[in-house]
Amino acid sequence: MNDSRAQLHIIDGAPTLRFERRLAHPPEKVWRAISDPSEMAAWFPATVTTAPRPGAAMRFTFAEAPETVDSASDGEVLEVDPPKVYMFRWNQDVLRFELVADGNGTLLIFTHVLGGGPRARLGAARSASGWDRCLSALAAALGDAHSAPDTTFTADIERYIAEFGLDVGYCDEVADGYVLRFARDLVWQPPETLWSLLVEEQTPSVGAVPPTRSTNQHVSAGELIDVEPNRSMEYEWRHDGAVAGTVRWSFDADPDLGVRVELTQTVPSHLARLRPTLLAAWHVHLELFFAATQGDIRCPWPADRVAVLTDRYAADLGT
Repeated sequence: MNDSRAQLHIIDGAPTLRFERRLAHPPEKVWRAISDPSEMAAWFPATVTTAPRPGAAMRFTFAEAPETVDSASDGEVLEVDPPKVYMFRWNQDVLRFELVADGNGTLLIFTHVLGGGPRARLGAARSASGWDRCLSALAAALGDAHSAPDTTFTADIERYIAEFGLDVGYCDEVADGYVLRFARDLVWQPPETLWSLLVEEQTPSVGAVPPTRSTNQHVSAGELIDVEPNRSMEYEWRHDGAVAGTVRWSFDADPDLGVRVELTQTVPSHLARLRPTLLAAWHVHLELFFAATQGDIRCPWPADRVAVLTDRYAADLGT
């Protein structure tokens, strides 16, 4: 079976993942595996309770849910057309399984519409990596030869983040200069855990020096000007000894959409030339921070990657 990686599309404004899998079994057999809760237990990420009819209520239960996720959630069966289409809502998301006869086997086309608006896009890499593993387990449950992902979950998420462009920073022009913006999904890590990772042994306070992990060699950090433990911190940054703007870290947790970090830096108009380097530095900084949240501390600072990304951002900005 030739497994393909997930594709991310925006359909009617909603981020949508699409997968295709060719399975060496007739649609009737695959249908039972994707629609019968007792058979779904072999590969689906939650225990499913439902009836096979449109409008039927659904219940999804996780045996070991992360701290930031409810162990049970609801949904609804939307379409049942055996052995062709099975579609249902899971919280705000919509999952659709389409089976197409393919010689002696079946082409499975699986789409996952990520509910919750544009912000849901941030979690696409996490979802894609998870479904890759689930669909490999489905193939194994059916008795197919299959190729499971050959990398760690973290490495696979990082690859999807890059493929989907979820690591890219943006530069917004404002009245007095620019605001650089990044947002990254952090795979359900509790905010207090992330805060501890960011501040290490320090207790940040207004007027103090920012925690080392919140700064990098491309930003001369000044004093902290706002601190909300477990949620956010903001500090001044300096250029040639003078205050040039601010850097702000913030964490946000949503029970449906996940946990994310947002980073912004304000840049005055007269320092516009610094934008490519600053964007590249924070891009790399957040890559390292994400890896650290997964227990992977990476050293030293990858100066070569910053240089490559600086050129890329310079081209994007036309500088």
